[in-house]
Amino acid sequence: MKPSSKPSEGKRFILSSLTFIFFLCALASINEIRFESLFKLGRCALSNAPLPLNSSSEMSTLAPNSSSDDIRILIGILTLPDQYHRRHFLRLIYGTQTPVGAQVDVKFVFCNLTKEDQKVLVALEIMRYDDIIILNCKENMNNGKTYTFFSSLPEIFNSSDRPYPPYHYVMKGDDDTYLRLDKLVESLRPLPREDLYYGYVIPCPSMDPFVHYMSGMGYLVSWDIAEWIRESKIPKNHLEGPEDKVFGEWLRDGHRAKNRFNAKWSMYNYPEPPTRCTHELWPDTIAVHLLKNQEKWIHTLKYFNVTTNLKPSKLYHIP
Repeated sequence: MKPSSKPSEGKRFILSSLTFIFFLCALASINEIRFESLFKLGRCALSNAPLPLNSSSEMSTLAPNSSSDDIRILIGILTLPDQYHRRHFLRLIYGTQTPVGAQVDVKFVFCNLTKEDQKVLVALEIMRYDDIIILNCKENMNNGKTYTFFSSLPEIFNSSDRPYPPYHYVMKGDDDTYLRLDKLVESLRPLPREDLYYGYVIPCPSMDPFVHYMSGMGYLVSWDIAEWIRESKIPKNHLEGPEDKVFGEWLRDGHRAKNRFNAKWSMYNYPEPPTRCTHELWPDTIAVHLLKNQEKWIHTLKYFNVTTNLKPSKLYHIP
């Protein structure tokens, strides 16, 4: 009588079943690894996705390779609420500049709104660009607006969730001044980050930054001076007068700004009409002042070839 084959067939069945189960487990593990990798890849792609075009973002010219150790500069352009077209124009000018190794934030600064249309149009600007500072003051030029600007900055920007100082330098600029941000940053690199006063020395023939003051076209101070302006009684008790001259007198009376830098003749007035304060346009320019009309702006922008990075495209033809 032949021995029964059922036990051996059962063993083969069990072995086959175990092999099949092991194969399924291995396949599931591989798929799980692939899924996790794809999930991580998708999550990484989403985290690096650009913001939508209609998202709110302040006008910050932050270089792609910048770091927390780079120079941080706040430029406050003092202007008027109704200067909508000028602000949009200047956003083109500064939004297309990308200085290397620096964070440069450009803000438009004016006093309280007084008209109903301003409350709508300026609010829309803020929603879209987030580059406006509205000071708690009545609009003026030489009666404390500059003081309100500088003295408000520590309260606005000092915060536990920001680096300190939030900006190494603060600049007050005019809306008829063209600033070349890369040259500005380059000139600041070797300078102290404390007790600094920087700009175009007045009177125009002078080259000594310790005698008088810096022109209102655009002067810059270190953050500690902005904090001093907020805390000291000297500026509070002397508000009236030409704002740039009064600013220099604050520093003189308070024995501040032991570090001073005269940026003449990299800062100057537009060459026409010629005066003792003008200079021809030249490559080492940091700032050109008194660009009072479109013709002067276009001449200056063409000289510095600001559209050189325009990419070719089938969408337009600009000869």
